[in-house]
Amino acid sequence: MTFTRASGILLHPTSIPSRYGIGDLGAAAYGFVDFLAETKQQLWQILPLGPTGHGNSPYMCYSSMAGNPILINLDGLADQGLLVKADLIDVPDFPSGWVDYERVIPYKFSLLKRAAQRFQAQAAESQEFQEFCQAQAFWLEDYSLFMAIKEACGGVSWTQWPTDIATRQPEALERWRSELADSIFLQKFLQFEFCRQWFALKAYANERQIQIIGDMPIYVAHDSADVWAFPENFMIDPTSLAPSLMAGVPPDYFSSTGQLWGNPTYNWETLEASQFDWWLKRIKATLAYVDQIRIDHFRGFESYWAVSQGETTAMNGRWIEAPGEKLFKRVEEVLGKLPFLAEDLGIVTPEVEALRDRFEFPGMKILQFAFGSDHRNPYLPFNCDRNFVIYTGTHDNDTTMGWYSNANDYEKQRLAAYVGGTTAETVHWAMIRLALSSVANLAIVPLQDLLGLGTEARMNTPGKADSNWQWRFDSSVLTPTVRQQLTELTELYGRATHQW
Repeated sequence: MTFTRASGILLHPTSIPSRYGIGDLGAAAYGFVDFLAETKQQLWQILPLGPTGHGNSPYMCYSSMAGNPILINLDGLADQGLLVKADLIDVPDFPSGWVDYERVIPYKFSLLKRAAQRFQAQAAESQEFQEFCQAQAFWLEDYSLFMAIKEACGGVSWTQWPTDIATRQPEALERWRSELADSIFLQKFLQFEFCRQWFALKAYANERQIQIIGDMPIYVAHDSADVWAFPENFMIDPTSLAPSLMAGVPPDYFSSTGQLWGNPTYNWETLEASQFDWWLKRIKATLAYVDQIRIDHFRGFESYWAVSQGETTAMNGRWIEAPGEKLFKRVEEVLGKLPFLAEDLGIVTPEVEALRDRFEFPGMKILQFAFGSDHRNPYLPFNCDRNFVIYTGTHDNDTTMGWYSNANDYEKQRLAAYVGGTTAETVHWAMIRLALSSVANLAIVPLQDLLGLGTEARMNTPGKADSNWQWRFDSSVLTPTVRQQLTELTELYGRATHQW
């Protein structure tokens, strides 16, 4: 798919200001869209929107198709009469610069449950709710039951549930649906309200010529409704219910033992026999939420690293070929030309590049990787083709200011020579200028880099178990100076709305 020249900002909704301890889909999110429109941006890139599990990672969700209820704006519920003024008076003194998940989640969910109870009395008369449940039944029924059972079982993984429901015996499914009817309704209400608020925000952005780039992890969490409901699509041991083959990446420069993610790999033979029906539903559901999709770990669609059950590191895995070309051809047949971006970082072979180029998916270039070697470095702007997305850094990188403070002398000297001199105070603007001035059709800047923030604002450190996904900003930092400078550079380098 051909993309016109554009630029945008990477910011996950959890990082948006809110008095309720975490970013949500309320007024501040609309204010951020207004900021994008004012500065002539055309793209808002986010991370996966799914309901997060342990560690609060948006890349390890309880469903690949559901939304995260923690993003629901409480003021919006009050506007509908589902919460009253008294419900929102005693808001805890949450920190403004980061998300304290251990306090935020129980606080918000207590109010979400209260709103659901008030809505339940009128649900039978709500045609909109009934139509939503019917339209989304292909994922909503399994997900709502999954979450209700998980809560009833104390939050443990589905593999630790009673065997009859873990293996989805018909009588057990019927019994649990009956016993947990109220909890199932709660889950459906939360998805209904999330979608109502998200689709309104997305429409607001689209009306202002801003497209939303979503993110689709290649794998799903083992402890998810997807794996519990469709175990035949995954490499699952039928006895232990654990993954028989686990996903990861082999040892490399960054890790002598590789990375063992623990997700089950796909049973591609079964998926192909079904004409990739589950993938079609997943992609269709994701495209309802967003306008474009960044495919995480794209190389896994050409071949993937698989590690057998019982291994504790990724060292003893093996590469297995994946039917990526067949999958994308099938998706194109059903859904048309695909608005996909390929996260083609890491071990990229000519076969991976061929698969990417076969479907004209833009690849990714990261400027923080550009200055560690000579002129042949593939991340240097002059080595970048048009059909790419260029970033100063991503959610997995340190901020540009943090990167620069830790860069070695060679990298600093190369960068200074490349841009004609820079300082530690202005390096973020030098990198933003490089991204926007490049020939790459799309340029994305994390908000932390636009604001010139250091490592304290980093979103995620791969391999670090805690203190990730927490950063938040205050709207006051989007100063007139920042707005003006971003607008001027966007216009200067031909990326402004309606500029072509």
